[in-house]
Amino acid sequence: MSDKNERLPVMQKVLDDPFLLLFICVSAPIILFTIWGIMEIITIPLAK
Repeated sequence: MSDKNERLPVMQKVLDDPFLLLFICVSAPIILFTIWGIMEIITIPLAK
C-alpha cells in the first residue's frame, strides 16, 4: 500500500520504464565505442 504523495526513487522510475532502458542499453555502447575508437585513432603514430 503506497501513499499517492509518496515519491518513487529515481532508480525505480528508470527500471520501470522499458523504453528508457532500451535507449540507455543502445546508446551507452555507441557512445563508449565511439570514444574508444577516437582514442585509438589519436594514438596511431603519423607516417613519415
